[in-house]
Amino acid sequence: MKKLAVVLFNLGGPDSPEAVRPFLFNLFNDPAIIGAPTPVRWALAQVISRRRAPVAREIYQHLGGRSPLLPHTEDQARALEGALAGAADEVRVFIAMRYWHPMTDETVAAVKQFGPDQVVLLPLYPQYSRTTSGSSIGQWRARAAAAGLRAPTTTVCCYPTDPGFVQAQAALVADALDALEAERGDHPPPRVLFSAHGLPKKVIAGGDPYQWQVEQSAAAVAAALNRPDLDWRVTYQSRVGPLEWIGPATDSEIEAAGREGKPLVVVPIAFVSEHSETLVELDIEYGELAHTSGVPLYRRVSTVLSAPVFVDGLAGLVRRAAGAAAETTLSQQGGRICPGTCGQCPNRA
Repeated sequence: MKKLAVVLFNLGGPDSPEAVRPFLFNLFNDPAIIGAPTPVRWALAQVISRRRAPVAREIYQHLGGRSPLLPHTEDQARALEGALAGAADEVRVFIAMRYWHPMTDETVAAVKQFGPDQVVLLPLYPQYSRTTSGSSIGQWRARAAAAGLRAPTTTVCCYPTDPGFVQAQAALVADALDALEAERGDHPPPRVLFSAHGLPKKVIAGGDPYQWQVEQSAAAVAAALNRPDLDWRVTYQSRVGPLEWIGPATDSEIEAAGREGKPLVVVPIAFVSEHSETLVELDIEYGELAHTSGVPLYRRVSTVLSAPVFVDGLAGLVRRAAGAAAETTLSQQGGRICPGTCGQCPNRA
C-alpha cells in the first residue's frame, strides 16, 4: 500500500492579536530575510517586531484580529486531496507555515507519523524566491533530517506559467474587465496592474529569479486574456525598511493612473490566497489612495484560492513530481526554466 504525503508551504499569519508580535519575530529572525549573524539577527528581530507589532495589530483588526491565510490554505489542501485521488493508495495533504502554526516542526512530526512512502513538497508561491519558497524548503529539509524523516522526497520549486494557475487567474481578470467595461462610461479603457510583493534590489541582483518569474506570470495571464489592446504592467507592493526595492511601486502607478484619469484593475499575481497584503493593503489602503489620486474606477481581482482549474494544475505538478526520481527539484516543466542570470535558481538541470 503506497502512501503519498504532499506538503504545502506558505507564509503563515497570526491567529490572534497576541500572536502578531511572535509572528513578526519569526519572520524577521529568518536568515533568508535578514542575513546578519545569528545574535545580531535575533536582536534586530526583537526590535523590529516590537516596533511593528502595534501597526500590524491595527491591520489585522480589519480582518477580525487574525489572518485568513490558514483557512484558505486548508481549503486548498482539501481540494488538492480530492484532485489527487488515485495518485497513491492513500494521499494526505499537509500544511507547513513558515512563521506561524502549523509550523515546520509540527508538520514534520505529523508526516512522520503518517509514514509515507514518498513526500512531495509544494510551495504555494507560484514564483520562486530564496526568501519564500527557498526558506521553507531549506527549513523542511533540515528539520526532516533532524527528526529522522527519511521518506524519498521530491520538490516542486516553481510554476509561474503553469496552465492551471494562468487560466484561473486570467478568468478572474476577464470577469473584472468585463464588469468594469459595463460601468466605465466615458472613462478611458482600464489599465491592469499585476501587483506582486516586492523585494530589495540586492536580492534580485544576487541572482534571485523571483522578478523574472513574476514578469513571466503576468505576461502569460495577459496573453491568455487575448485582448490585443490591453494596457498592463507589473508593479510591486509591500515595501518595508530602508533598502532600495524593485519597482515600479504599485502605489506610484496608482497615483500615475489618477493623473491620467485611468480606471484600474489590480491583480495580485504572486498570491494564491487572501491575506493582509490583498485585503488591507490592496483593498483598503490602495483603494483609498486610488480615490484621493483621482482614479475614476478601482477594482481588485481575487486571488485564485481553490479555483478548480488551479487545483487541478497543482495536482498535475504533484503527479509529475511523484513520478520523478527522489531528492530532485522540479519546475513546472521538469527542468530549469530560469535564464542564466538567475544564479539562485534551485533547478540546476
